[in-house]
Amino acid sequence: MTAGSRADRTTPAPDDGFGSTADGRVEAADREPAAGPVRAAHPGSGADPGLYGPASEAWRLNREAMLLLGAGPRALLLQLAHPSVAAGVADHSDFRTDPWRRLAGTLRSYLTIVYGTTAAARAEIRRLNTLHRDITGPGYAARDPELSLWVHATLVDSTIAAADAWLEPLPVERRAAFYSETRPIGRAFGVPDGLLPADLEAFEGYVATMLGPGGAVRVSAVARELAGVVLRPPLAPLLPTVPILRVVPPAMYSWAMWPSIGLLPASVREDYGLRWGAGERLVSAWLVAGWRAWRPLLPASFRQMPKALMADRRMARPRA
Repeated sequence: MTAGSRADRTTPAPDDGFGSTADGRVEAADREPAAGPVRAAHPGSGADPGLYGPASEAWRLNREAMLLLGAGPRALLLQLAHPSVAAGVADHSDFRTDPWRRLAGTLRSYLTIVYGTTAAARAEIRRLNTLHRDITGPGYAARDPELSLWVHATLVDSTIAAADAWLEPLPVERRAAFYSETRPIGRAFGVPDGLLPADLEAFEGYVATMLGPGGAVRVSAVARELAGVVLRPPLAPLLPTVPILRVVPPAMYSWAMWPSIGLLPASVREDYGLRWGAGERLVSAWLVAGWRAWRPLLPASFRQMPKALMADRRMARPRA
């Protein structure tokens, strides 16, 4: 089934409190979320916990910079493995020439939704919904509920995969709690409740079906081209005033992406034609082991995301 084919079958639903109704219409969203995210504030704090709050798994799992740097490329490669997503990115962005802008924008949006105030998170969801409304093309539409569900699922699954592999094995209870917290966000991006997997078991089954034989995820030639940009991004756009970056060969830095390649499902890695031999495994293991060894010694200000630290400070302020 092509993306966009189910958009007209979506049943309108009440506003979920995050900025959009389940049929994708953007609303004022000035009401509290009905359920889902954990919004508890620190005792004595009158600060706004946002859509999740300090007690949530989302706050715990998304603050480690190393995890997000691994989960981000993995999620993007999984998204591009859906032919409709790859076509949309190729047709409607400058990803080939400046992937850093898209990656930075995606990370900024994601962390704003997780760690921002309620108003900031809702505003970001409204902005993204409005932006995606015009992204359409032959056989795809960014606001198609099934396509939105796959993009949402890659972010959730990649966060769990990176934390589980690189931080500590996550008990099923924590995985289930994290997935439950993300369901209202999925609804806010236009995925109707009936389409969202109801719990962790259903979610894992959905991902397996998408990746399995007959599933919608099939790496296209366009996806392989874009994957080359993800894994060997040009350095010049990072610092345009430094000419030498234009001639640095990708082999000098592309190995830093190998741990993310290792997190991919084997079937997707093979469809992309990505090497995963003894050398790649050894370098990846060395990088992850080094991060684990240094992590307890590094201050939080160095290894955690600035937006997470800002949210911590916001919640620590005493009630006025």
